[in-house]
Amino acid sequence: MTQVRGQAGPVWGDDAGAAGGAGLACPAADISIVVPCYNERANVRPLVAALYQALAGRAWEVIFVDDSSPDGTIDEVRAMAERDGRVRGLLRVGRRGLSSAVIEGVLSSSARIVAVMDGDMQHDESCLGRLIDAVAHDGYDIAVGSRHVAGGDNAGLANGWRTFLSDSGIRLVQMILPVRLGDPMSGFFAMRRDLFERTVPRLSGTGFKILLDVFLSAPQRPRVLEVPFVFRPRAAGESKLDILVLMQFVAMLADKICRGFLPTRFIAFSLVGLVGILVNLTVLDIGRRFGADFTTGQWLGTLVAMVTNFWMNNALTYRDRRLRGGRMWLGLGLFMIICSAGAVADVGIARAIFSRDGEWRLAGAAGAAIAVVWNYAVSSTLIWGLR
Repeated sequence: MTQVRGQAGPVWGDDAGAAGGAGLACPAADISIVVPCYNERANVRPLVAALYQALAGRAWEVIFVDDSSPDGTIDEVRAMAERDGRVRGLLRVGRRGLSSAVIEGVLSSSARIVAVMDGDMQHDESCLGRLIDAVAHDGYDIAVGSRHVAGGDNAGLANGWRTFLSDSGIRLVQMILPVRLGDPMSGFFAMRRDLFERTVPRLSGTGFKILLDVFLSAPQRPRVLEVPFVFRPRAAGESKLDILVLMQFVAMLADKICRGFLPTRFIAFSLVGLVGILVNLTVLDIGRRFGADFTTGQWLGTLVAMVTNFWMNNALTYRDRRLRGGRMWLGLGLFMIICSAGAVADVGIARAIFSRDGEWRLAGAAGAAIAVVWNYAVSSTLIWGLR
């Protein structure tokens, strides 16, 4: 049955909640709902059905931005798009990341208002109308679905650890945020597309908190309204939050504090480099305890630190360009060959400092720091820059 604009929802026999009849023509959308997704196949049809209920009477479209999900999320989206002009899919190949997915989704839209929500059904789609109206009719630039104003709740967070991380992140960013906001970590919001487009050149585009990135990058202080919503438990799939995502969050904050003077990748690379320094010093100390001389211990520590740095950078700093399979091993070999020049400088400087001061920790740290700078310069262009 063909969906009539303004009805409560579509009905297609056994495919209730999918999309209307073949060749369905829809009016130009005034609202684009951007849904970044990865492994959310089971949530695609329920989400579209929920949007039909929540946005009845409005001219809208939903843009699923899929990062090549192995579960076939984009196949589900395409199957619906073939039958419903409101549904669109954008497949990204060789790129990962929620923020960058949102950016590409919004830039693919021509609607006056764009809304962003997760594909896991934890955001309450019934609040979309209030978010959209606040921007379309009430003069606000951004309307945020908030868990931390009266009537909101974050009960859907998986466990106490997730709650602690969320609350801690909120307290941290509120200290540097240019506006008063109870839930700056929200991923559920609506805003004017023209404001988003003016903000794009300033966005870091990394991590998973695109709203925070927008607030810290907007060319002017936006007028904002918070709309309470209850964060629901996940219906299907699994959380994407891991330690690497948290490190990306820290790198994005550092990028904004530095006002873009230091590239986000360099900040992330430096954080990984700190881990490499600790690995270097630990191996050096172990070698020293087993009777190895300083030079041998420093060479061994440098080698282990290089392997550790490659693995962490492949998983974090260059997550959107991650090398896999044979290319990963080739990249590791190339990384170690090129960075051997940095290792020579590392050991040489470390030996000079150790000979002068006799302080092995200071000498080891100084040498490792030199290697970090060199490694970043070569890896950005010759390792993960190759496609």
